[in-house]
Amino acid sequence: MQTLLLKLSGPMQSWGTDSKFESRYTDYYPSKSAIVGMIAASLGYRRDDERIIDLNEIDFAVRVDQNPNVIRDYQIATKYKKNGQFERNYVTNRYYLEDGIFIIALSGGDQRIKEIHQALKNPYFQIYMGRRSCPPPADFILGLAGKDAVEALLDLEWQASEYFKKNNLNYKARIYADSHLVSGKEIIRNDRVVSFSQKSRKYKERFESQISKSFSYTYQTKHDVFEGI
Repeated sequence: MQTLLLKLSGPMQSWGTDSKFESRYTDYYPSKSAIVGMIAASLGYRRDDERIIDLNEIDFAVRVDQNPNVIRDYQIATKYKKNGQFERNYVTNRYYLEDGIFIIALSGGDQRIKEIHQALKNPYFQIYMGRRSCPPPADFILGLAGKDAVEALLDLEWQASEYFKKNNLNYKARIYADSHLVSGKEIIRNDRVVSFSQKSRKYKERFESQISKSFSYTYQTKHDVFEGI
């Protein structure tokens, strides 16, 4: 079994599954529906392409390697009447995750995973981390692992930044996976894709379960106070 590993990091990301009207929220870690969208864009599928539905069947897991901060972008948009007179202001709040690092594991059919791997290297449409203003880093593809999605995440070394490790010497990374991949209490997320159509976006409930992986970091300074003596 082949598993594709992705590292999603950067100044900002946004993974909303419950955004309505003027408030655009974000979840605390990437949603499967958003990753399905990235894959579909890479493969050249348009929003109303029925092949997108099949991507729901890919096994999905995500590991939170660096806890992000939640920030809010406050915006005002002005609407004018046809005669040019002021009509009203729209206030919108858009939420983002700042400085988070997430590891995505995708498995489910070796040929399919290899196809997705190649597509992400050379995407047909631009891909982004939840919003168009949040492109993925150039090195976001970690590569393929010869094991299932959860096992790959349990075996992969800690991917957090050096600064984060120094301030979190003992860290428990949460892993969220499709509920059939791990046992445990199930969580319901509204991110099984039905349609990405701009006229009528639709999602169904999806079940996932949570486990964790503990990491420790030993920090040693390179500065020797006795070196000059």
